Amino acid sequence: MSLDPQVQTYLDQLASLHFPQLHTFTPEQARQGMRRQIAQLGVPESIAHVEDRVIPGATGGIPVRIYTPEGSGPFPLLVFFHGGGFVLGDLDTHDGLCRSLANGARCLVVAVDYPLAPEHPFPAAPNACYAATQWVADHATSLNGDASRIALGGDSAGGNLTTVVAQMARDQGGPALIFQLLIYPDLDFRRTNFSIQEYAGKYGNITREGQHWFMDQYLTSPDEKLKPQVSPLLEPNLRGLPPALIITAEYDALRDEGEQYGQRLKEAGVPVTISRYQGMIHEFVRHPFDQSQQARVEAATALQKAFAL
Repeated sequence: MSLDPQVQTYLDQLASLHFPQLHTFTPEQARQGMRRQIAQLGVPESIAHVEDRVIPGATGGIPVRIYTPEGSGPFPLLVFFHGGGFVLGDLDTHDGLCRSLANGARCLVVAVDYPLAPEHPFPAAPNACYAATQWVADHATSLNGDASRIALGGDSAGGNLTTVVAQMARDQGGPALIFQLLIYPDLDFRRTNFSIQEYAGKYGNITREGQHWFMDQYLTSPDEKLKPQVSPLLEPNLRGLPPALIITAEYDALRDEGEQYGQRLKEAGVPVTISRYQGMIHEFVRHPFDQSQQARVEAATALQKAFAL
C-alpha cells in the first residue's frame, strides 16, 4: 500500500526543514538533533513512579530509568534498550515509549542508557546491556519485581541489543528470560537485503552513506560486521531463545532483516509473531500516529500474555 497519510504529512514537514544529510554531522550534533525531536512525539503518559539510578557495570556505572505502573506488585520486568544506531538516543528520547509499555503491560520497565559509540565502540553496548540484565535479575526483589518473569525489548539498535543479550543469556547460563520484544530491529550489518538497499534515503530512512556512518562509529574493524554479536541474524544456532514479537514497518529499510530473523526463529522452534505495519516507516512506534498506538498496544498485550504464562 502507499504511505499512511499521517506518515506522509510528517515526512513532508521533515523535508521542508532541509536538514543536511546525517553522515555530515558529528555524533554530538546528531544526538542533539534526536533530542530536539522529542517535543514532536506527543505528551508522554503519566505513570505511578519513575526513578533514575546508576547501576554497576564492568567498566563504570550504567544509568537506568525504572518505570513502575499502578499496582502493588511484585511486577514482571521488561529490560529495555533504546534505538539510535548505537550512536544516538538516551533515556529521554524513549521515555514516552517506555511509559506506554510499563502502563500497558503492567510491568516494571528498566530502561538502560548503555554507552554509545564512537566513544565506546563494540562490544561496550552489548556488554553493558547484558550486565544491566544480570543486575535486574539479581535485584528484582528489591525493585518489587519478579525475577521469574523477565523480558527484553528494544527498537532498532535496541532490537539488535535485545537479540544479542538473549543469545548471551542462553549461552552464559542466564539470567532466564521469557520473552523478547523486537521493534524494527537492526540485525544484519552486511546491508545487502532488498529493503536496506531499495529504501535507503527514501521514506525517512537514512542514506547508504548514513548506514556506513553509523557502522563506522560503532565498529573498529570491517570484519566485525560478520560477528553474531554485531549481526545476530548470522548466529548459526537460534534454538532455545525466548519467544518473540517482531514489529516491522512496510517502508522501513530494516524491514527484511527483522522478518528474516523471525523466520529463522520459527525454523529453530522458537514461538514468534511477525507483525508488519503497512504504510509505516522506521521509528514509527515512537510517533503519535494512529498505527503507532496500535503497535504499542500489540506489544503490551504480547508482554502481558508472556508474563501470565
